[in-house]
Amino acid sequence: MKKQETTDHGKKRIKKSQNKRLNKKEIILYIIAVLILIYLVYTIYLLIKQPTNIFTIEEGNLYQEETNIGYVIREEKVVKGENYKNGMEQIKTEGERAAKNENIFRYYSINEESLKQKIAELDAKVQEIMVNDDSLLTADMKLLENQIDEKIENISKLKDVTKLAECKKEIDNLITKKAKIAGETSPKGSYLRELIEERKKYENQLNSGAEYVKAPMSGLVSYRVDGLEETLTPNNFGTLSKEYLESLNLKTGKIVSTNEECGKVIDNFVCYIATITSSEEGKKAEVGDAIKVRLSNNVEIAAEVSNIIKEEDNETILILKLNDQVEELTNYRKITFDLIWWDDSGLKVPNQAIVNLEDLSYVVRNRAGYLNKTLVKVKRKGQKYSIVEAYTNEELKELGFSDKEINEYHKISLYDEIVINPDVDKIQ
Repeated sequence: MKKQETTDHGKKRIKKSQNKRLNKKEIILYIIAVLILIYLVYTIYLLIKQPTNIFTIEEGNLYQEETNIGYVIREEKVVKGENYKNGMEQIKTEGERAAKNENIFRYYSINEESLKQKIAELDAKVQEIMVNDDSLLTADMKLLENQIDEKIENISKLKDVTKLAECKKEIDNLITKKAKIAGETSPKGSYLRELIEERKKYENQLNSGAEYVKAPMSGLVSYRVDGLEETLTPNNFGTLSKEYLESLNLKTGKIVSTNEECGKVIDNFVCYIATITSSEEGKKAEVGDAIKVRLSNNVEIAAEVSNIIKEEDNETILILKLNDQVEELTNYRKITFDLIWWDDSGLKVPNQAIVNLEDLSYVVRNRAGYLNKTLVKVKRKGQKYSIVEAYTNEELKELGFSDKEINEYHKISLYDEIVINPDVDKIQ
């Protein structure tokens, strides 16, 4: 019995000893895990604070732009006839070009609908006689019928209003010509001639009663008239002000409504955008400066500062001259656009990597751990990055470098590794 108790006691001591060893291992593993965790947190902190002090040079772009509201100003002339209450028919469609003195639209005559109805009834009578008269089956008549059928087939494929009108007129002329031949060859010729003469009389009344309006100058025809054509013109730049432009209460991006009583012709070679800016670039702008404009269709076009009007509160009205995409702007009076002051491309480096010493700019290159200062020319400086390039030998001579220094000059190049925030005092 005593032997059994001794054995149990020994087992308990062994188990207790094992538990102590396990606790020590767990504590050690726990400490190691905590240390690893602390190391990882510290490493992540360093990466966030300063991910790396080495930057690889690549090709890049820099630009300075701002999004502005613009008022479209054009050279345009409104045309309106005396019979504008009668309604109008477009001869030139929206956006179509017209030469000076060319008919662009016409006003209906007073009794136009009645006259058209009478002409249509006469055409039906003439057509009925020609269809039922077998004596009219001559070669000339057959040729005219084929031409008429061909025109009728083509008219269903046309969508342009002007071309539709032209095709319809050609069909009417062919039918009239066919009727005249029938009047000369058919036993019922005298009756046909009476119908044709009557039709001609109504047609003359229709044409004489209509008022045709001509283009006062060459350009784009538009029927989007908003009443600002005589105010927002290139001749009135001197009268523009922020107060006046905002008092127009125009909605940005709204398409000007089509007018049913008049039209206008627009100079399709040039237009202007007046914009109000308070940017530093706007304050420094000068007449003649070349810039770029990006429209809502994402097309970038060249522009020029045409006029500058200084406003209060450090604001400036810039008049920008555009010679492209004029047609894109004919539907609008107030737009949103991007004004691109400058853009440049080349070797792109962080500003933090550039060091200025004695009016010259340097970067520190890292070649297999060996650091050396490299002279660079800063073409363009942005807020965070700059576009740089190497100096030419001629430029180095102008800066006063010796032939030996020029021969030893290492040019900056694509994929060079440079140091950010370098300590240049410790570098050769």
